[in-house]
Amino acid sequence: MNYQDTLNLPKTEFKMKADLPKREPDILKSWQELDIYNTLRQERKDNPKYVLHDGPPYANGDIHMGHALNKILKDIIVKYKSMKGFNAPYVPGWDCHGLPIEYKVVAETKDSDKLTKMEIRKICRDYAIYFAGVQKEEFKRLGILGDWERPYLTLTNDYSAAVIEVFKELVEKGYIYKSKKPVYWCATCGTALAEAEVEYKEVSSPSIFVKFPIKPTAKWEEFQSKILLRNILRIQNPSILIWTTTPWTLLANVAIALNPQFEYSLIKVEGENLIMARELIESTLTAAGKKDYEELATFRGDELEGIVCQHPFIERDSLVILGSHVTREQGTGCVHTAPGHGLDDYEVGFKYNLPVIAPVDSNGKFTNEGDEFAGLNVFSANKHIIEKIHSLGKLFHQETITHSYPHCWRCKHKIIFRATDQWFIRLENDELRQKTLKAIEDVTWVPAWGEERFYNTVNLRADWCISRQRAWGVPIPAFYCTNCQQTLLDSNIIEMIKNQIREQGIDIWFEKDADSFLPEGIKCKECGGNKFRKEEDIIDVWFESGVSHRAVLKKSQELTFPADLYLEGSDQHRGWFQSSILTSMATEKIPPYKAVLTHGFMLDEEGKAMSKSMGNVISPLNIIDKYGADILRLWVISEDYRGDVRLGQEILTRMGESYRKIRNTFRFMLGNLYDFNPSKDKIAYPDLMRIDKWVCHQLTLLIQKVTDAYEKFEFHLIYHLILNFCSSFLSALYLDILKDRLYTLAADSKKRRSAQTVMYEITTSLTKLLAPVLSFTSEEIWQNLIIEDKKTSVHLTLFPTPNLKYLDETTAEQWEEILDVREKVSKALEEARASGLIGSSLEAQVILTYPPEKENLLREYEDELRFVFIVSYVELIKGEELKVEVKRAKGSKCSRCWNYSEAVGSFTPHPTLCERCIKVVSHGNW
Repeated sequence: MNYQDTLNLPKTEFKMKADLPKREPDILKSWQELDIYNTLRQERKDNPKYVLHDGPPYANGDIHMGHALNKILKDIIVKYKSMKGFNAPYVPGWDCHGLPIEYKVVAETKDSDKLTKMEIRKICRDYAIYFAGVQKEEFKRLGILGDWERPYLTLTNDYSAAVIEVFKELVEKGYIYKSKKPVYWCATCGTALAEAEVEYKEVSSPSIFVKFPIKPTAKWEEFQSKILLRNILRIQNPSILIWTTTPWTLLANVAIALNPQFEYSLIKVEGENLIMARELIESTLTAAGKKDYEELATFRGDELEGIVCQHPFIERDSLVILGSHVTREQGTGCVHTAPGHGLDDYEVGFKYNLPVIAPVDSNGKFTNEGDEFAGLNVFSANKHIIEKIHSLGKLFHQETITHSYPHCWRCKHKIIFRATDQWFIRLENDELRQKTLKAIEDVTWVPAWGEERFYNTVNLRADWCISRQRAWGVPIPAFYCTNCQQTLLDSNIIEMIKNQIREQGIDIWFEKDADSFLPEGIKCKECGGNKFRKEEDIIDVWFESGVSHRAVLKKSQELTFPADLYLEGSDQHRGWFQSSILTSMATEKIPPYKAVLTHGFMLDEEGKAMSKSMGNVISPLNIIDKYGADILRLWVISEDYRGDVRLGQEILTRMGESYRKIRNTFRFMLGNLYDFNPSKDKIAYPDLMRIDKWVCHQLTLLIQKVTDAYEKFEFHLIYHLILNFCSSFLSALYLDILKDRLYTLAADSKKRRSAQTVMYEITTSLTKLLAPVLSFTSEEIWQNLIIEDKKTSVHLTLFPTPNLKYLDETTAEQWEEILDVREKVSKALEEARASGLIGSSLEAQVILTYPPEKENLLREYEDELRFVFIVSYVELIKGEELKVEVKRAKGSKCSRCWNYSEAVGSFTPHPTLCERCIKVVSHGNW
């Protein structure tokens, strides 16, 4: 007789080979056919809401690993909250305006310099809509559930109208103003930049020390007579020594700033009389290769205020002023000040009513105001300016240094500070900055250090420059009198423009003339003129995306304001998080989010930033094609996203191994549940075997810990908890112990059903625990489970809750002791196997000598020990200490269960069976 046919061997259609790249698209198709997202919305419609507001990625190319990391994290949270019973809508969005798209299409269009604004806008619109569609399909392939049929796009009429609406409210409340101030300027892109659009790189720059001769004014004479030592000769040709790494900005110099509290010195070095900060004398002279000097006098910085110097190569005065921004970190403590090319310079210059000179055009070249340097690129002009200073005898020292310098995040070229007429949001209006800083304290920050970082970025930032000199975006609805150039910024007119844009689209601003938007008979309040021109600048794209709280959260009935969570990369502390809270605080008086979660940046396996030039970029699309989306999703929770995250081939291989361990664990359990119908085969908890009750205890603890990790967004803990539970606890321990019971006992025996009952609990609970992460695999498992009144998708189910009646600390402590003994037995079995005494552990008989304190425990579990140790016999002997002896098992091997027994050979007509198996076979119950 073939006894294998009498065994309860596993049966399942859940394949060992995942074949995810082929299987996942079929699951996606089934989700679409079942309309899982809208079904969820309908089932949860009356439940409390949880809204994660999607920050819009730029619609300009295929998705990259940063996108994948971000969207998978969001999807995990939304799915978890939905399974916890919340109505958790997810409305994806795209940022469709702005420089990244315009820069791309202009670069790729032939004769782009001949394009009109409307032609540029049409190409940009087509480009943005196309790539929003491309990215939508790529995000869906990642397993992201969302309202993909109704995403928000910042180029739509309604969204653009909402941008104008918020702008109008800021105008009404006095936040908006126009001024000539220095801003980050990219000459390559031809526009102002926001702080979030600036990145810093190491560059080499000229470092020069320049002498500014002091003019013999009455102020200087007074200073000499009162401050300098009266017993020295009158100071001959004194100069204040400044230091700069941007020689080109010297053309705009109008002042020298000193710190009022610093101690300054007048020194004589090689016949020259120079003034500089006392603490910086040694470093300055060392850099110049000069050692000997004589200190003639010392005085505080505020005692020099009002002294006038001569510009070193231009017929212009340079006034000595005071500023707390002057530090002792580098240079001479005497700061060259050009209000047209630096924000600190502008602010301190404003106090002294200094002129704002900026002789540089939008292409980064000197204008005619630059005299002999006109037409030169500012960076190219450096060497010519240095030569000029040297020829006039005003150059004290020159060298080259390496330092951090701002670059445009898009074109990667160096940028400049340049004073131009721009539109700003005044952060001090109605105490906006202070109110925002206070509100930051009420937001939950994940990780916690994000709060301080964000606080500092808001506290230190300047007024927000919101104008951009580009074509692709929402217009600034302002006008100028053609006669006197007076600005016309009227709330009622803006309201009318908003309504026209909502009805006809933004392009009407660029297609129609100014009269089309102005009420009949309007006149300039300054000169009475009646001819106006439109503003050509567009609104900063960060302002656009920042007002999504109005355009999306407040305009949608499905969503709520404020959102429960904003989640983006940590760079958005300077970007979207900031533009969102500033516009929200100004218009709504509260932050747009209750919590903010940030993740790090993508690195390769060596910890280097991914870049095309280094050839270390990994495409999520390639990973999906080779491994499947679930491997990528598993990787996301394996990393502590709060810092920078690494990815490479070795990591992907490791993720594949972890996935296989998890999958094979499920395959074993599904295979042994093929004949288990929970509605009729389930065993009540009090009737479970003791080891099965203990496993229920462990499962309950796992559910508690995993739930806590989800709640705290500590997803890497979920990875380790579940992987360890599957591989170390289930596969290597519990399921290994169960095999004999599952395979060899009668199919409907109470002990087998006890094991199946617990496996069913484990399988259903683990599937749900993993559903937010391994979304495809969990669905596949779900479809292979026999469940009464089963939901059509695992994603429509509720998250498992800990069954507290399963918690049994006494039993848990007993099993911890038994496992300690098992570990010693396993070690002894390994030694016996290595010596050749046994092969399989079932060939072994274990003689266990135990101390008195373990007698009650071991005698209580005596009948179960041989199955726990996976041996054929266990003999207990009372002694003084725990000892393990391994012998060859007595009797012969049962041809059905492979256990050894002295009863084998005693039964007919089945002489090769043991006493357990003969009962099963004889009753024909297998």
